[in-house]
Amino acid sequence: MSHAFLVKTAPRVAPVASMQRVWSGAVLGAAVAGSVWMLGTLPLLAIAELVVAAGFVEYAGLAERVGSRVARIPGAAAAMLTCAAMVSPGQPVAVVLMAAVLAIGTIVLGSGRGGDEGLHDLAASLLPALYLGLPLGALVATHAEAGRAATLALLATVVASDTAQYYTGRALGRRLLAPAVSPKKTVEGALGGIVFGTATLVVAGAWGLPAAGWASRVALGLVIVSLGIVGDLFESFLKRGAGVKDSSSVIPGHGGVLDRIDALLFAAPAFYLFVKYGL
Repeated sequence: MSHAFLVKTAPRVAPVASMQRVWSGAVLGAAVAGSVWMLGTLPLLAIAELVVAAGFVEYAGLAERVGSRVARIPGAAAAMLTCAAMVSPGQPVAVVLMAAVLAIGTIVLGSGRGGDEGLHDLAASLLPALYLGLPLGALVATHAEAGRAATLALLATVVASDTAQYYTGRALGRRLLAPAVSPKKTVEGALGGIVFGTATLVVAGAWGLPAAGWASRVALGLVIVSLGIVGDLFESFLKRGAGVKDSSSVIPGHGGVLDRIDALLFAAPAFYLFVKYGL
């Protein structure tokens, strides 16, 4: 979720709304951290599947606001099966994705919407498998491959970067980072997120990634935080096209599920590749 504000134009956050944001964020953060620390892979996968389903509902609403007809049942099934496949022995992700293309392609073909409309429907229905299923599956797979400490290091890095972007942007923000996509995110906020997020991974990674040297942790931190910013901007791109501020209002003070996990959706796959192949 985009948090960096242009100081000259952005209104001040109301104290009540700000406190609501802090408390709901604290409760959510404690719940996530506790789940990662205490639960095994299968219970975490079950939670991830719920997040995939909730995110899919929000995504489908955004896609339909721009005229795409999302094949909701097969699209959600593809996303959830892709998430599970990331954790399954042998990781049959390719099988799930091929089946999704065949099934959804057949459904779109039979819908009678040809040309650009049919292509948009097909793309909009298949994207959640890649945008939601793969990253959240990668998060659970990280827990299975590298353990709870590594997973918490990733989450702490994303949260630290997100928080630093928000407060650095409010305090120092002057230059817009991507005005065509996010009218409030600033270069200064992004730089603050990069600095504090990378520092968090360097520190937390010493505990969560003990086999990684400090130079590797710095490089990984820069990649993870940068991808998180891209993920933030990508979700802003989806919302901007749909003409909405938040993906939903399910989380008080924060917006929707997609607003909370947007950075993680781009950061988690890279982190997983590192813990699986980079150490």
